[in-house]
Amino acid sequence: MKTSMVFVGIVFLIVSAVAFAGAADRGAENIKIYGGSRGDVPFPHRDHQDRLEDCSTCHAVFPKETGSIKNMKTAGQLQKKQVMNKQCVKCHKDEKRAGNPSGPTTCSKCHVK
Repeated sequence: MKTSMVFVGIVFLIVSAVAFAGAADRGAENIKIYGGSRGDVPFPHRDHQDRLEDCSTCHAVFPKETGSIKNMKTAGQLQKKQVMNKQCVKCHKDEKRAGNPSGPTTCSKCHVK
């Protein structure tokens, strides 16, 4: 009986540690994305993670680092409006066409000065 309780306790600790590690790797709940002269874009990061379930949808284009979009634009690695048109707005429009809840598709709905 005592051995089984110890075993159950160890399994619980391992499962808890794995769950915590997975949650810790999710990044911030909300982030602010560099938006150039139109103003930054408040971005509900956690909502997108929950909806997309595949980080590479966005992070195949830019790394998981604070300021990565601004740094890539400054270095000439991103074309003007590349993230907006080929990532964000494209996905939002695709979701809307599919009849799913979607995000905004116009500049003023995202960019905040």
